[in-house]
Amino acid sequence: MSGNYRSVFDIIGPVMVGPSSSHTAGAVAIGKAARSIFQEVPKKVTVHYYESFAKTHRGHGTDFAIAAGIMGFPPDDARVPMAPELAKKAGIDIRFVEEEGPSPINHPNTAILDLSDGDQHNTQVGGCSVGGGAIEIRSIKVQGVELHPSGPLPIVLYLDRDKNKPLIKGLAKMLDESAKLKKQQTKLVHDGELYEFDMLKYLKPKQIAELKEKFKGIVCLK
Repeated sequence: MSGNYRSVFDIIGPVMVGPSSSHTAGAVAIGKAARSIFQEVPKKVTVHYYESFAKTHRGHGTDFAIAAGIMGFPPDDARVPMAPELAKKAGIDIRFVEEEGPSPINHPNTAILDLSDGDQHNTQVGGCSVGGGAIEIRSIKVQGVELHPSGPLPIVLYLDRDKNKPLIKGLAKMLDESAKLKKQQTKLVHDGELYEFDMLKYLKPKQIAELKEKFKGIVCLK
């Protein structure tokens, strides 16, 4: 495959509930990615829509799709249309805001999600739906520090609280051998060093399981 597509399924699109692969299935994936990065159930989520998403989110089911992703539902789950109500019952306050002006991450199908536990844990994730249910994550803010991934998945995030350089070197080697490492960046945060890795190939489930076993708290967006 070439360009931003990693497999033929990125072009064909997913099996899903909803009218649009970009505005529904892609929105589920953005919500799911944001929940994965947050790493716990948020109490409050504010979704900022830009450009096409801001104009069409109601008619295309983007609201319930984002909520479904936050709830961890797959795009073909029958509960997807009921996700906002189910989220409310689960104690998650999700609000949707139509923003004016251009997308801050330069794509018409943009959603910027602010997630909070209601206290000091706050995370922002900027994602866009690029077609066929595929998404890109173009901005991440953790502990007030911004990261700008290349965009296409897979993306791996790891917080190294011990600043263990040999451990990170081993992680980078594993990722390169498994999925061809494209880009690596590091940001100093309050409780350690946050590493972000962009890959050229998808990680296999067995590889993801091995990473999660060896590197506690690692986030693999796929």
